[in-house]
Amino acid sequence: MKNNTITIDGIEYIRADQARATKLDGMEYVIIRSADSGVHAGYLKKETADGTVTLLSARRLWYWEGAASLSQLASEGTKSPDKCKFPCEVEEIKIFRVCEIIAATESAMQSIANVEVWAV
Repeated sequence: MKNNTITIDGIEYIRADQARATKLDGMEYVIIRSADSGVHAGYLKKETADGTVTLLSARRLWYWEGAASLSQLASEGTKSPDKCKFPCEVEEIKIFRVCEIIAATESAMQSIANVEVWAV
């Protein structure tokens, strides 16, 4: 993520689109990678020591373009939302064997939310 900050009277400010995503009841919006079920984005409700994660308002990120990696997707969102395949949001999902959790920015969260629901 580009660190576009400005310091005024000793206080450092960051651009709104690069700030961490808005929290839902204190839960952070994240992108996770699982060993078995792929990549998901949603609000991190719970994480256990055995690598199980519960997400709220979650979407599976089945296929994406416009970001070179999950790190870029979590930082900047997708530059090609019309080419992404993100199915509908689910209210809650428990995902096992999570191997990566990346905090998302506000702009990335909005980018993911604005991708049209992919369905067959």
